[in-house]
Amino acid sequence: MFKGLVKKLVATAVVAASAFLAVIFLGLTLFYGLSLKLTPLGAAAVTFGLFAVVALIVALVFLKGDAHEEEDEEEEPSGLLGKVLHIVRERPIVGAVGGLGAAFLLLRNPALAAIVASMVADRKMDQGGYSRRRRR
Repeated sequence: MFKGLVKKLVATAVVAASAFLAVIFLGLTLFYGLSLKLTPLGAAAVTFGLFAVVALIVALVFLKGDAHEEEDEEEEPSGLLGKVLHIVRERPIVGAVGGLGAAFLLLRNPALAAIVASMVADRKMDQGGYSRRRRR
């Protein structure tokens, strides 16, 4: 059973990697084809625009079915943390992008990462989460 699951996982990874490479090389082919008639900067702009339009169309097609589910939407909670959690629950893509942006910001600024880590550790100490481990 576990072996079959691993095989399906590997097959899925191979298909995803192949699709990713196909899109990359489609973009390269389009860019080099356009650069025969346009300047390289113009070809890059046209290629980017085409891929942006395709991404927009795909997003609109996949997110179109959510219009009827907004009727039973809860009211937004008060407070910054409550609003952030509400947005992440209602729009997971926005939450993922925000999380990646925060991770990038923390990786680029180690001092900020240390401040956030100390705040988390202090909160955990106040809740008594580390008290069991540090008893001597």
